[in-house]
Amino acid sequence: MTIIQRLLSEEQTLMRESCRAFVDDVVIPFIRKDWQREWSMTPDDRLPREILEGADRIGIRTLGVPDEFGGVELDKASEVRTFALISEEIARGDSGLSDKLVQNWKVSVLLRNLAPRHLQEKWFTRLVKDPQFLLAHCLTEPRGASDRWLPYNVPEAAMQTRAVRRDGGWVINGRKQFISNGYDAGLYVVYANTDPKVGMMQGTSSFLVPRETPGLTVARCNETLGCRFMNNGELVFEDMVVPQDHLLVENEALGKAGIYFQPGKIIQASKNLGVGVRAFEATAEYVQNYVQGGRILIKHQAVALRLADMATRIEAVRALRDRAAQAVDDGATDADVLCNMAKVYASEEMMKVAQHALELHGGNGVMLDFGIEKLFRDAAIFLHMDATADVSRFKIVKSLFPHSAGKYAGPEA
Repeated sequence: MTIIQRLLSEEQTLMRESCRAFVDDVVIPFIRKDWQREWSMTPDDRLPREILEGADRIGIRTLGVPDEFGGVELDKASEVRTFALISEEIARGDSGLSDKLVQNWKVSVLLRNLAPRHLQEKWFTRLVKDPQFLLAHCLTEPRGASDRWLPYNVPEAAMQTRAVRRDGGWVINGRKQFISNGYDAGLYVVYANTDPKVGMMQGTSSFLVPRETPGLTVARCNETLGCRFMNNGELVFEDMVVPQDHLLVENEALGKAGIYFQPGKIIQASKNLGVGVRAFEATAEYVQNYVQGGRILIKHQAVALRLADMATRIEAVRALRDRAAQAVDDGATDADVLCNMAKVYASEEMMKVAQHALELHGGNGVMLDFGIEKLFRDAAIFLHMDATADVSRFKIVKSLFPHSAGKYAGPEA
């Protein structure tokens, strides 16, 4: 299927073509040839260094980093749409690789808006210099994840990770889990409760934490079902001392992080879409070459109907994703609800596309060395990333009916 994406700028067209060539020439051949590698229980050995180096060469590893530091600064008027386009293309090769890269993009946008100048100079320079350097955003905790975003803005819903001011700096204790790039990032943005007397939105602060900070322990790599080339991790903070200038935002960090959260939903939908596109491409090739019942599969009506259904779902998700991305770039008032719609819709529709792909491949679909079951596993992950589907729906309803929707957590009073 030829994908025609309209109204792309020259910059977007060139970047899309570079990403597609990189995926077709480097990423997909690696995934197909070394399919066992994702199952390595040594996380450092999963993704070859050459993959990130290749991403660096085509200029997609440091998107969002200001030009003055050697990064690739995008047109601000269409930045989120460009992020969406590129993350979809990379996820068509591998969703874990896409997630590995987009954490750098999203955190870079956060840092260029919130970090003091001297820290931007230090960390953007290091990020640009080292093709293996990764960033991570540390929000989720063992005792609170999607449910915190309903919202239920009271002290008892606050972060369990605590930061206390001491000797001109901050001492942080707590734990984070399910952190994208958490296992191998070199720099973390960590959220902690700094005022236990107020709600989460008024008492949460964010800090910039280098990996080598004493008191920071990378506890483990979470062995996930899919997206395994992004090493998800758990972090422990034990009397970790952070200097005062590494405080990004005091008490109002969650409100200021809107520049991260909305693009994050768009990128999440885009990565998910890339998985669906790859599942469709592989299935379309298979049903036009594999013979069953005396004819190639596509000539069977049941197969043709499913293939048409897959293509339709992909285009519907892309249309909603593009509309939501445009809303974020434009600063539209409906951007938040559209972002949640795009995220939850993509997660469920692409899961159906992956299921069709699995079933249309018959017995080959569940063979580890055939590659289709990997796409099915990768698609399944998105139902739980960046908020569960149900929590996303709650947020959609609260955006549409703010005065009558339920709180969905805590007392109704």
